[in-house]
Amino acid sequence: MNTQFFDDLADKISKVLPPVPAGMKGELEQSIRNILHNTFDKLDLVTREDFEVQSAVLQKTRIKLEQLEKQLSELEEKLDIL
Repeated sequence: MNTQFFDDLADKISKVLPPVPAGMKGELEQSIRNILHNTFDKLDLVTREDFEVQSAVLQKTRIKLEQLEKQLSELEEKLDIL
């Protein structure tokens, strides 16, 4: 997952929290990043690229299924004629 995403989100979260001593600010932001990263890892998300690849595979599979259904229908019609 994109670390820039976590950095941006951690910065936004730290801006809405009450002020903390300067020495703790970096530690707090790192803790927020770690929590976000661990939480998103548990969600078992896929990347956009993986999603697009699987969508393309699904589309090809649908087309092939439609072709096979048509062929089956044609064969069934031929058998009915005999």
